[in-house]
Amino acid sequence: IGWDLILEFALAVAVVAKGWSQYLGEVLGGAVSPVVHLGSVKFDWGALVIIAIVGILLATGTKLSSRVSAVAVAIKLAVIVLILVVGATYFKASNLTPFIPASQPSAKAEGVHQSMLAWLTGTGGTSFGWLGLLTAASIAFFAFIGFDVVATAAEETRNPQRDVPRGIFGALAIVTVCYVAVSFVLTGMVSYKQLQGENATLATAFAIHGATWAKNIISIGALAGLSTVVMVMFLGQTRVLFAMSRDGLLPRRLSHTGKHGTPVRLTVIVGVVCAVLAAFVDFGTLAGMVNIGTLVAFILVAIGVPVLRRTRPDLKRGFRVPLVPALPILAALSCLWLMINLEVETWLRFLVWMAVGAVLYFGYGRSHSRMAQPRAETHKYNVTQIAA
Repeated sequence: IGWDLILEFALAVAVVAKGWSQYLGEVLGGAVSPVVHLGSVKFDWGALVIIAIVGILLATGTKLSSRVSAVAVAIKLAVIVLILVVGATYFKASNLTPFIPASQPSAKAEGVHQSMLAWLTGTGGTSFGWLGLLTAASIAFFAFIGFDVVATAAEETRNPQRDVPRGIFGALAIVTVCYVAVSFVLTGMVSYKQLQGENATLATAFAIHGATWAKNIISIGALAGLSTVVMVMFLGQTRVLFAMSRDGLLPRRLSHTGKHGTPVRLTVIVGVVCAVLAAFVDFGTLAGMVNIGTLVAFILVAIGVPVLRRTRPDLKRGFRVPLVPALPILAALSCLWLMINLEVETWLRFLVWMAVGAVLYFGYGRSHSRMAQPRAETHKYNVTQIAA
């Protein structure tokens, strides 16, 4: 699951950094493009810059990065209010019709480019309609990724038994309301056909109506908001790798911390890898991989809840999932449903990635893991970790 989570956090850093770069282009107004062409290769220097800045902040300690994040979140929420208030003045109910556009054959969604569901059922690739809606839900799921980072940072919270559940549920509730409200206003402002294309952003709808002042404010606010998302994903990735390294699944040298108590080596490694991905790899390819990695992780966690109830009833639990096993089973099936609506090529890339992880585990991690140590020492370690 640690290897799988790399797909969620590291690739999400790259994806969101590319989104940040798009808004940077809006702010610069075309004077300077954050994406330059090096022959047949696109180089996104804007995405590279934000990853470098966030990496430096995280290396200096979580206290500074949390303060920067708090300011950026305040700016983000103010921009959301602006979008809802100003956008409502351009709202036309006719733009919401048809609410689900009729299904259309998609020339691009053929072969490995169609969803796994379409491939299994033989319905072929489609745009819009119910099948298109389900596929879109699997992609839009990316917007909700990040709340689980609260759990990865549990060791650094003062009262995790109380604060972690509150943080997760609170984040989900606030984010869901904000996303639904913004999406409703946005699709009511302009026709969905005017928001197609990789370069379309929230600011695009306001630019179409000539509200340049609002477009610029939104773009600047989005830069601040997306910066915090990059920071949270970056933090989650370093903490997951830190835990894996400390447990021996990866070389323990990687878990070394600097004078600020942060895993500087891992921060540098993650920053370099994410910067290269963000600078050179296509946006859509990264987003699909992030989603499937996250969904698999959620399935494993959901299954793990009833399993641990039976196999480790002695574990101290700060939070107990209700309605077990019904709720975990429903959660796992929901995630699986979203997964089969992702593209076939995303599944193929994911299987290759997990195969590499299996080789790494059986070739190194299994023999070096603390779980492979004598039972007495392992038991002592587990008790210590649980107490911590």
